[in-house]
Amino acid sequence: MYAEKNFQESNLRDNVSRVVIGSDHGGFVSKEILKKYLELIGYKVIDLGTFSEESVDYPDFAVKVARSVAAGEADRGIMIDGAGIGSSIVCNKVRGIRAALCYDIRTVKNSRLHNNSNVLTLGGSMHTPDKLCEMAKVWLQTRFEGGRHWARINKMMAVERGGRY
Repeated sequence: MYAEKNFQESNLRDNVSRVVIGSDHGGFVSKEILKKYLELIGYKVIDLGTFSEESVDYPDFAVKVARSVAAGEADRGIMIDGAGIGSSIVCNKVRGIRAALCYDIRTVKNSRLHNNSNVLTLGGSMHTPDKLCEMAKVWLQTRFEGGRHWARINKMMAVERGGRY
């Protein structure tokens, strides 16, 4: 019953309208393209920077994206850096965040269906603009399956709290 209740509440929250987005200098051009695309298809996009190709440190922006999602200021977040790896690590340090580094449609779907990811990290230079837009759209539209996956999500969150499951 508890898992079913969580599943239903999760699906209510899966109606995504506000997306926070960020990047480092290596992901800036991709972020700008993705931001315009997401706005075009109806999302309210909150851009946390960076705002140029001037060299910056990705952790500064990844933590802003993660904290914004964790605070409920956005439904989900997307962070783009050169490869997506560093941003994924940083985002996952923020309590309540399940950031997924995805590299194709299959991993995008899995991150939502099974892991209920709330932040997507991407390597801007690893994909064409069309592929980045497609991946982000699929990620934003894919709903968490719930069911048997709730037990695993609860275990992840227990580890984050320093407890046992």
